[in-house]
Amino acid sequence: MLPKLDPLLHSELRLAIVSILAGVEEADFTYLKEQTGATSGNLSVQIDKLAEAGYIEVEKGFRGKVPRTVCRLTPQGSEAFRAYVKALRKYIVAGK
Repeated sequence: MLPKLDPLLHSELRLAIVSILAGVEEADFTYLKEQTGATSGNLSVQIDKLAEAGYIEVEKGFRGKVPRTVCRLTPQGSEAFRAYVKALRKYIVAGK
C-alpha cells in the first residue's frame, strides 16, 4: 500500500516554499515571490498556512524603513518535507 501524502505539502505553492526553504537558512518574502512566481496575496496566504501548521516560522520586521518578512523552515517542517519526499519516492518506484 502506498503511503498517504501530506495534504499541506501536496499544494504546488506550499511545496515550492518548503523546497526553497529546505535549501537555505532563511528566505525573505521577495525572494520567495520571485522564485515561485506567485502573487503577493497567494504567497502570503500559503505562508500563513505553513506557519499555522508549524512547518515554517515567520519573522516580520523592518530593514531600515522597509517592511521585511523572513521565513525559516522549522524542524517539524523539515521532517514533514523529508517524509513527503520519501513517500513520493515510493509512488515513483511503484510506477516502474
